[in-house]
Amino acid sequence: ADLVEDRLKAEPGLVEVDSIRESTPPKLVFVPDQEKAALAGVSISEIAATLNTAFKGNNTQLLRVEGERNPLRILLQLPEEVRSSPSEHSQLFVKGATGAMVSLAELGHWSLERVDQTIYHKNLKPVVYVFAECAGRPPAECIVDVQTDQVPAGQTVPPLTEQTVRPVEQRTYFSNGSGLAWNVPAGIDVVFSGEGEWNITLDVFRDLGLAFGAAMIMIYIILVAQTGSFLIPIVVMMAIPLTVIGVMPGFWMLNMVSGNVVSGYADPVYFTATAMIGMIALAGIVTRDSIILVDFIELAVRHGRPLFAAILESRVVRLRPILLTAGAALLSSIPITFDPIFSGLGWSLIFGLISSTVFTLFVIPVCYWLLKARGPEAQN
Repeated sequence: ADLVEDRLKAEPGLVEVDSIRESTPPKLVFVPDQEKAALAGVSISEIAATLNTAFKGNNTQLLRVEGERNPLRILLQLPEEVRSSPSEHSQLFVKGATGAMVSLAELGHWSLERVDQTIYHKNLKPVVYVFAECAGRPPAECIVDVQTDQVPAGQTVPPLTEQTVRPVEQRTYFSNGSGLAWNVPAGIDVVFSGEGEWNITLDVFRDLGLAFGAAMIMIYIILVAQTGSFLIPIVVMMAIPLTVIGVMPGFWMLNMVSGNVVSGYADPVYFTATAMIGMIALAGIVTRDSIILVDFIELAVRHGRPLFAAILESRVVRLRPILLTAGAALLSSIPITFDPIFSGLGWSLIFGLISSTVFTLFVIPVCYWLLKARGPEAQN
């Protein structure tokens, strides 16, 4: 645990490194001499009662003070500065069987002993948890760099203080690691993201990804039922991937423009779970724009317009409704960006609406033309 803790402390972007290991001072234990106690007529229980009164305290009497509704308890106890000094404990006396007071120093001696640590287990194996907070860097990057620097057990590595940390700016997705080699003894396993917030984050994004997939399937089933075709819904849903083109680069540009620095560490705007929820909501919003275009095209073709002309007219005629609906949704998302928790949801809606609205006017007509170009609609 100490090796892992030292390595995490040396990693840039990791702060508040701590573990569940308790740093308790040694405890004072009085070891009685049973032979001397028997000769003095003092029992072990009397010694224990005296020590309990001296260290933990004992309520002896009640003191009534004028003006106080309830009587005050008188606590008999050694002062705090005396309790940790064995030399002062020799002044304690225990009453013997004959009534004589016997010094505690004549009945035994004091010993400093180590306090037993709490041993935690998981899956029948002893574990020690080491924690750390990320400041200015995503947890995934920190974990990857630390894992990359770990070398096999038994290999000789220099102390961390004698190694040079590679700057974060020089690290890439293909060249990870801080250049701080470290390892642990054989028989000890180091498992990252076992019970922390990063594991919870992975679970949340996994569940949201499944929800996103379920939403796509439901949208497809509804469109098939409405259009009576298995291919037209695919054309309509081509607007959904277009949101990613706006959301991911949008968050990158947002951090480039408005990146904050708190206490010397970068405070970026992350793609959070609420941003993922925004992408799921965008699946329904942008599909509506595609339906508006495709519906106009098919209506115009049924009224005798050539397919190519109907596609061109759909972009012109339906441009205003598409811009009005997208603009209304975009403006209503702006107040959400000021919330510290749901800001990701607002930014995801804004970036996704901008990209999907622009690309939908070009991609959807082209995809519809490619689908119908060899059909009877195009030949008529």
